[in-house]
Amino acid sequence: MATPSATSLAASSAPKSVLVPEAALAPGSLVSRPAPSMDHLDELEAQSIYIFREAFARLKKLALLWSLGKDSNVMIWLARKAFFGKVPFPALHVDTQKKFPEMYAFRDQYAKEWGLDLKVDYCPPIDEIDPTLPPAARSAARKTEGLKLALAKYGFDGLIAGIRRDEEATRAKERVFSPRGLEGGWDVRDQPPEFWDHFNASPPQGAHLRIHPILHWTEEDVWAYTQRENIPIIPLYLSNNGKRYRSLGDQDITNPVVSDASNIEEILAELKATKIPERAGRALDHETEDAFERLRVAGYL
Repeated sequence: MATPSATSLAASSAPKSVLVPEAALAPGSLVSRPAPSMDHLDELEAQSIYIFREAFARLKKLALLWSLGKDSNVMIWLARKAFFGKVPFPALHVDTQKKFPEMYAFRDQYAKEWGLDLKVDYCPPIDEIDPTLPPAARSAARKTEGLKLALAKYGFDGLIAGIRRDEEATRAKERVFSPRGLEGGWDVRDQPPEFWDHFNASPPQGAHLRIHPILHWTEEDVWAYTQRENIPIIPLYLSNNGKRYRSLGDQDITNPVVSDASNIEEILAELKATKIPERAGRALDHETEDAFERLRVAGYL
């Protein structure tokens, strides 16, 4: 299993004009050198690592939400880089118990290999969920309620999540540091302004913040970074009999898309040509126009 490289573990968020320490996971001396010029992925990585460190410095009790998909696996990788190989807060999996077997196998393997403090909490049954929601939204809302239960159980004041602005219109309205109400709700009409690297990282008493380190990334960025870093992926993302999953969720509300992409290079080529939305296989996104926003206002990711 690959380990984040010494260069990539450097203090990436330092200004370009200063010398930055280079520190490897294995014992070794510190080497000071001029910060290299950044390509696009280097810059994205540095910005995200800065957000991780900013959240860790400002908040008392953090958790990283691990959905097991490509985005949250990149998040785990970035967190390991940000903190020199060891994620200093729990990885929280809010489990609907309806994921694909390949996802659970991936979780169990890499939680151990990456040395994660994994916490698994379960969602309430469907009959406890608002019956006025459309079927897929109602199923997805189990995760919202499961997350609320986990917040009450652990008392987290910050949850780090791997959402991106480009994947869904409602998420495009998000902030990097996004305040949540006392019940976990999101006020889409009252989002704090964010200028450059100035964030509002002070949640109200009893509430929490959602922190989104890869909010500015695209689907193509995620795959290009996964390829460059050799981050493990779940095989469901690769074509099997002419179909693959672009977005992974619960088995009963997630469908594959037509694709012949059998490796990441082919996925990247496919993304440059396709006009199919990333979440086309998610049943939730094909229900009522406001279903997803209703869920997010109530606390969904």
